[in-house]
Amino acid sequence: MLVVYFRLAVTFRLVKKTIMEQQLFPHGPVEKCNVKLNAVGDALYVIGGKWKLRIIIALSEGHRRFNEIQRTIKGISAKMLSNELKDLEINGFVKRTVHTGTPVVVEYEPTDYTHTLNAVLTSLADWGIMHREKLRREG
Repeated sequence: MLVVYFRLAVTFRLVKKTIMEQQLFPHGPVEKCNVKLNAVGDALYVIGGKWKLRIIIALSEGHRRFNEIQRTIKGISAKMLSNELKDLEINGFVKRTVHTGTPVVVEYEPTDYTHTLNAVLTSLADWGIMHREKLRREG
């Protein structure tokens, strides 16, 4: 009886482990596609849109103050920049520091987490250059 119970317990653990592995590491093409789609969706939710990556690049290039960032990024309104900086701060990409004094100075800086995007930004920039050249050749 004890042997039967032990075998059932081992079988249950193996089945449970297999189910968990399939959820974390899917094996079929549809599941793999869904994992990629969800991952890209998560990434675009956080860094997507017209302005966020441009703000991150401006910050990474050393621009720290609000007006300086706004002057660097052509076409962004103060309200949009403010909203995007808040979103980036919430998601851990930007640190906001207020220096009290006269006048009050607010500075923004990229966090260490921002540097996890370096490969993505480099790839996007390289692709953008290649695409612009392609359009010039064809047009």
